[in-house]
Amino acid sequence: MADAEMLEARQRMIAKRFGGASQSRTGGKGSVRRKKKAVHKTATSDDKKLGSTLKKLGVTNIPAIEEVNLFTNDGKVVHFSNPKVQASIAANTYVVSGPNETKQLTDMLPGIINQLGQDNLEHIKAIADNLQPGGAAPAVEEEDDEGDDGIPDLVDNFEEAA
Repeated sequence: MADAEMLEARQRMIAKRFGGASQSRTGGKGSVRRKKKAVHKTATSDDKKLGSTLKKLGVTNIPAIEEVNLFTNDGKVVHFSNPKVQASIAANTYVVSGPNETKQLTDMLPGIINQLGQDNLEHIKAIADNLQPGGAAPAVEEEDDEGDDGIPDLVDNFEEAA
């Protein structure tokens, strides 16, 4: 009987001291101290690391660039207005930073035709083909027919006459 009483007393003492078996608690009196403080990284430390890496590459600022457009494969354009542009020709590295917007290629089309490459021109042709069945092309043909009424057709070869 003494063993049963002793076991029961131990259970009561454990329950009183540690909150019973149902409550599990971390920290508090008697817990092990944390040895090291958790260090939180900030965005400024990342900027400093990036700046030091760029300095190692030897990038230089390129002044007077008004806009930068990056064309993606899915027909979108990442547009930077008045960006900060840095370059390292030896490392073949270009850094474009600043506020940007992601726009559709069709939204920026009139002003960026001279910047388009061969793959983007094919994308524009596909867009134009999609627009033609909508009825835009026949309206233009009718206007051309009406405009040709005042101009006579060329019958003779004009080079032979000269």
